[in-house]
Amino acid sequence: MSTLDRVRHQLKAHPMALDALLAAGVLGCMVAGSFVDPRGPDGVTWGFRTPAPLSLVLIGLSAAALVFRRRAPMTVLALTGSFSIVECVTGDPRAPVAMAAVIALYTVASTTDRPTTWRVGLLTMTVLTAAAMLGGPLPWYAQENLGIFAWTGIGATAGDAVRSRRAFVQAIQDRAEKAERTREEEARRRVAEERLRIARDLHDVVAHHIALVNVQAGVAAHVMDKRPDQAKEALSHVREASRSALNELRATVGLLRQSGDPEAPTEPAPGLNRLDELVGTFRSAGLHVEVARADAGTELPAAVDLAAYRVIQEGLTNVQKHAGTEAKAEVSVVRVGPNIEITVLDNGAGKDDDPENGGGHGLLGMRERVTALRGTLTTGPRYGGGFRVHAILPVKTRSRAADDAV
Repeated sequence: MSTLDRVRHQLKAHPMALDALLAAGVLGCMVAGSFVDPRGPDGVTWGFRTPAPLSLVLIGLSAAALVFRRRAPMTVLALTGSFSIVECVTGDPRAPVAMAAVIALYTVASTTDRPTTWRVGLLTMTVLTAAAMLGGPLPWYAQENLGIFAWTGIGATAGDAVRSRRAFVQAIQDRAEKAERTREEEARRRVAEERLRIARDLHDVVAHHIALVNVQAGVAAHVMDKRPDQAKEALSHVREASRSALNELRATVGLLRQSGDPEAPTEPAPGLNRLDELVGTFRSAGLHVEVARADAGTELPAAVDLAAYRVIQEGLTNVQKHAGTEAKAEVSVVRVGPNIEITVLDNGAGKDDDPENGGGHGLLGMRERVTALRGTLTTGPRYGGGFRVHAILPVKTRSRAADDAV
């Protein structure tokens, strides 16, 4: 940023300081003008004159009033207009006090509406010009009197033009912001519609083909002993239906992938059978982890098994990130009735032991994953320090429980 830009920025940040500088400049111009006589001794060239003390006082008061022109534009116009009238009637030779009234009129015109500008502008022009023509020491047709009329008109017109331009620019900015919001809303709407369409496609694919697989598998199981040929044919239909389902799922999910996304992994999804391997990676990183399991013989559905693994993984990751490598973590996997409970505890040895203050999405992702399986997740600080993650997951999903009931 250049020096000029910095100065402009500072002046915009302090408008009263800018008005003070403007008032000082106007004061200098009025004082200089008060000592200049447009008619010299020979009536042609410029000359020098001595202003009256009252004119200098009016000049100072008018310049001081301009400092507050943004805060009270009408009041400042009334004051400077009154000082100009007094100077026009009593000043001989006159000082250009009307310059302050022109600046004040410009401010009023730039901060109000057009009808107000017309009314105030015409009133100011009429009063100042009439005072100069009728009460001043010069003839009514003197160019100084006509100059007051012209300059007050220019001030009102310039202020109205600035106000119009400012309103035009603001309208363009508002229109651009509205168009941007409209584009964002349209983009979000299209994304939501596309997600809904893909969700319907996935539902149709899975529901249709899995229903076929279920029916054919039931037929195969029913006729396996008595009619193996028919069972073989049913299993062939199961194979074809599953292959078709996989192809359609691959095509549908492919719509969600970007060109630079990595290929989907071909290895099975992790589960609690890989818990020792997961804990070993954290231990090798310096985190002290103790594991207690009381789930022997429990067979978990794939989704529940994966969710349990991810909860432990995210919980230990939060311990390492927020509690530090000097902390100790405890992991327990316990079968309690129809549920399996996952607990990750730490002793909060680090300075930042609350992952909820980290601003990440790990806890949110865990909660969504557990809730999707109709489980519950509770997280929060422990009494005495540390953090606790506790997940309750059903051992049997709804579909599996229905199959067992049949």
